[in-house]
Amino acid sequence: MENWTNAKLCDVANLILGAVLFLSPWLFKFDGGTVSANAHIVGIAMAVLAIAALAAFAVWEEWLNLIVGLWALVSPWVLGFQGATTAMTVHVVIGIAVAALAAIELWVMSQHPPRLTTHS
Repeated sequence: MENWTNAKLCDVANLILGAVLFLSPWLFKFDGGTVSANAHIVGIAMAVLAIAALAAFAVWEEWLNLIVGLWALVSPWVLGFQGATTAMTVHVVIGIAVAALAAIELWVMSQHPPRLTTHS
């Protein structure tokens, strides 16, 4: 990306969103079990990918962020969050945000691929 500041802001946003999802069972009083376990696992995955992207940007990290964001979006229906409307809302909103940020970064990368240079 030509503008690393925007890429890093997206990665910081993903880190915050991952942390919020990880903490959401306590913040929003989710039931234990599958709902909380999914929030913890997906939140950790989002945070780890964001930290990896902040350390050294790679396109594969954005593809994984897109996949993890889409999983957070659809997981309430796949895992059957019956009656857990707050948990469903949190997963859907964070999933949309993470997937959208990843898609934007991937689109920008496709429009402005990084130049590979070698120094002699």
